[in-house]
Amino acid sequence: MTSKFDAIKEKESNLLCNTYGRYPLAIARAEDCRLYDLENTEYIDFLAGIAVCSLGHCREELADVMTEQARKLVHVSNLFYQEPQLELAEKLLSTCAADKVFFCNSGAEANEGAIKLARKYMHTIQGKNRHEIITLEKSFHGRTLSTLTATGQAGPIKEGFHPLPEGFITVPFENTNALRGAVSDKTAAIMIEMVQGEGGVRPLSSEFVQDISELCKENGILLIVDEVQTGLCRTGRFWAHQHYGITPDIFTSAKALANGLPMGAVLCRDEVARAFEPGSHATTFGGGGVVSAVAAKVIDIMLEEKLSERAFEMGKYLSAQVLKLKQKYPEKIIGPRGLGLLFGIELAFNGSEIWKSLLNKRIICNLTQGTILRLVPPLTITHEDINIFIAALDAALEESET
Repeated sequence: MTSKFDAIKEKESNLLCNTYGRYPLAIARAEDCRLYDLENTEYIDFLAGIAVCSLGHCREELADVMTEQARKLVHVSNLFYQEPQLELAEKLLSTCAADKVFFCNSGAEANEGAIKLARKYMHTIQGKNRHEIITLEKSFHGRTLSTLTATGQAGPIKEGFHPLPEGFITVPFENTNALRGAVSDKTAAIMIEMVQGEGGVRPLSSEFVQDISELCKENGILLIVDEVQTGLCRTGRFWAHQHYGITPDIFTSAKALANGLPMGAVLCRDEVARAFEPGSHATTFGGGGVVSAVAAKVIDIMLEEKLSERAFEMGKYLSAQVLKLKQKYPEKIIGPRGLGLLFGIELAFNGSEIWKSLLNKRIICNLTQGTILRLVPPLTITHEDINIFIAALDAALEESET
């Protein structure tokens, strides 16, 4: 007899493009830090929709805001002034040193917008023919053609999409000399993630970030920070760049901004924002009433519940527990890395079997770069949940023959 899961899997193969390597799981519902499959089996979620549902799943306050706004106004396009959009902008800009914001629908769109803004600024405001964007090896910036080209990874992610747009240069990670050598009179901006998520949960060092900041100032080029995954309290500060004491010219946000609804944002200094004018950049859906109202409530909750501080403390606790496991399994665990609850556990071997073992133990997490267990749970995750994860990882490592 065909199971409900097998029936769904077969139906999908007949209906959807085969673009995802799905987990062997169909999720029927979710609540806070828990996911439930078709058989109502409970899983602890250390993935949060890939760092998206930072307030947990199906939060009541957000559902209430969503419902209320949906009964007032859902969509009229950006041809009209809309109060929810302005209320969100005020709250978002109050968390940082940016002056202006452009709302869109996703992280890739936000990064695409940042690239366009940097080029437009150089052309329109500076009057210079500067268009090249420098990025770092193993970075990930999105899947549009431009953001895919900006992504510092080779392999299947770019295979079959050539010719890719020109104007992007990738340099080795944490290599100041290579970065300096890449800067030319064609350079418009350097684009970085403070912690590379898809690239293996790799934080940039303070020294390298300062080198980048100084290099941008020396050469009159813009600094773009991709905060799509790192922003909104995830790393222990509201924005990850605040750990480093820098002020980006442009930075981007998405993922956690509306806690699961599709939304992105480009934030920038007022001088840079001057490059955009009516007709130069736009979106049909970006910043609509429902997503703006929900995102404004997300920011309220993050500030009221001090979730950046919570992420910092929970990250410290998680790191301490992983270090204990490292002492027990020095040949299997290289160590923890990351910032706050953008957390990675580097294994000394391919981690696919460990990941599968954790899934069998009802723990949802992610494996990136083959050897890094990536944990990006809701920021509401508890010490008890972390202890359950550590016990499951302990058992998985004990069972592993590697």
